Amino acid sequence: MFGIVRPCRHGMCGGLFAAWMAHLCGLCLALRDEHGHAARLVTNYDGLLVSVLTEAQSPAASPRRRAAPCALRGFSGAEVVGARAEGVRLAAATSLILASGKIRDHIADRDGAYARRPVAAVAGRMAARWESSGARTAAAVGFDPGVLADAVERQTRLETEPGRTLLELTGPTEDAVAAAFAHTAVLAGKPHNAEPLTEAGRCFGRLAHLVDAVEDLEADRAAGAYNPLLATGTGLAEARRLCDDALLGLRLAVADLDLQERGLVKALLVKEVRRSVDRVFSQSSPAACARPAPGGTAQEAAAGPRGNGSPEAPPVDDPGTAAPRDPRLKPEPGCGPRLCFALGFMLCSCGLYRPPWDEDRYKSCGERLDCGGCDACGQCCDACSGCCDACSCCGEGCGCDCNC
Repeated sequence: MFGIVRPCRHGMCGGLFAAWMAHLCGLCLALRDEHGHAARLVTNYDGLLVSVLTEAQSPAASPRRRAAPCALRGFSGAEVVGARAEGVRLAAATSLILASGKIRDHIADRDGAYARRPVAAVAGRMAARWESSGARTAAAVGFDPGVLADAVERQTRLETEPGRTLLELTGPTEDAVAAAFAHTAVLAGKPHNAEPLTEAGRCFGRLAHLVDAVEDLEADRAAGAYNPLLATGTGLAEARRLCDDALLGLRLAVADLDLQERGLVKALLVKEVRRSVDRVFSQSSPAACARPAPGGTAQEAAAGPRGNGSPEAPPVDDPGTAAPRDPRLKPEPGCGPRLCFALGFMLCSCGLYRPPWDEDRYKSCGERLDCGGCDACGQCCDACSGCCDACSCCGEGCGCDCNC
């Protein structure tokens, strides 16, 4: 499983996390039922967003069913989105087609085990089968699979052409995600949502591409592999600026959507995506984007003008560096009863309570609250009954959607 949206049960309201798991397990089971057990390998966190968006617009389009015990759930049953729901089938189709393109990229680049001819041959046949299966499922739900196939082909071609800008390189991903997001409006019977969904898809596609590039930067640089940041000479500060612009566009597009259930969409596309961006940039070094000067080496470029192996210290406001820790926060206690109690209470209060070591402890009520909406969490109003008294949580500009 892969993707940039990776919510944690300790950082999300229990009701929302259960709803997210219903879509994740539903996607996995849909891939198994329609395409075989091997297809479950393409299950990814980002692909299931189209299933989430479909249900948010029309809950009736994503009926639930009781699934049998599964080893990945600790051999327990669960309520999951039905495998025949059109939203989850669209998620399965996009996951298969994009995964087949990724495998072909690995084969073409002779990455790792793909450099071995027997492995490449088997992987190539699997990619062809997944692409065919994904196209068949996409057509069954009225989605043109050619959009995704064209995006994969364009991406491969652009990466071989010198002089391309970073936004040109992210374009195919943006187009593919925009098309998939927009089609959820068709499945849900809300065509007026197509425009904001297209914008949300473009912003999310750009973010997914950039976050993946930043996350793989050190490894790609060491291995001499292709990375859009290195290929275009884009620094982390500029990459972060582009991500911040996309985050703003994504938040505004989500706000414009006509949704019956907004909670999970907001939690995933606004809060969790922002967390992913913050996480990946806080773990990256600005020196990783250094490009060797003519006649020089990558190591010399990373050493900086001081030539001692240490890059110049980035400015304090460099968005590629981690924000300083609030001095009021206490150190995390480590595993033990105190930590378990704090995390449990934070979960029960939908994030309104934050322990003394949590980075969100001193933020406003609206920023701490993680319920995403009373429609998605039946206990939200009980957990934050003092929310509206403590601050203007439900007022203009908060974005809490609590309405309690």
